[in-house]
Amino acid sequence: MRGERLPLGFVFRSRAKEEKAPVADKATVTDSKQTRDPQAPKGRPTPKRSQAQSQRRSVANTPVTRKEAAKRQRDERRAQLERQRQALAGGDERYLPARDKGPVRKFARDFIDSRFNVAEFFLPMAVVILVLSMIQVASLQSIALLLWLVVIVLIVLDSIVTGFRLKKRLAERFPDQNRRGAVAYALMRSLQMRRLRLPKPLVKRGERP
Repeated sequence: MRGERLPLGFVFRSRAKEEKAPVADKATVTDSKQTRDPQAPKGRPTPKRSQAQSQRRSVANTPVTRKEAAKRQRDERRAQLERQRQALAGGDERYLPARDKGPVRKFARDFIDSRFNVAEFFLPMAVVILVLSMIQVASLQSIALLLWLVVIVLIVLDSIVTGFRLKKRLAERFPDQNRRGAVAYALMRSLQMRRLRLPKPLVKRGERP
């Protein structure tokens, strides 16, 4: 009948059901379109194939124990030292130690290796002087002392001249690069015998670097 009034509870309950129905339908459609891995945890979306592969690689590459991690670090360190040893013998710039890298240091090495240096003969002369000083003859001991003084003076003078020339050549060749420590690096190399120098000399004596 038209004049009959409906209860208020019935009206509000009907409207609430009508508003909830579309939301439930949308959720059902969304869940049905999204595929889920049967092995994935419940309530979580399936990861993409690339993400799953990267996760499997990271898990496979991650060391299981501290012992394995230490072993891996030792192997990497050993391989790095081997590369450096080969680079010192062959002059490969990629694997040289940091103190030997760069065009400035290479030029300094070539400058020293291309000339005779008094300092490189220091060890042989020191052995001769030591033998002479051990002989119990006054004249030979005096000669040994004089030779010792002459060798020291020659090494100092030669190092000063070499350092001055090298500094000038570096300023001309590398005006915009960091040259700090290159002269001291070269003078320390000049103290070593040529056949014992590392990295190995790449230029001949008399060859202009």
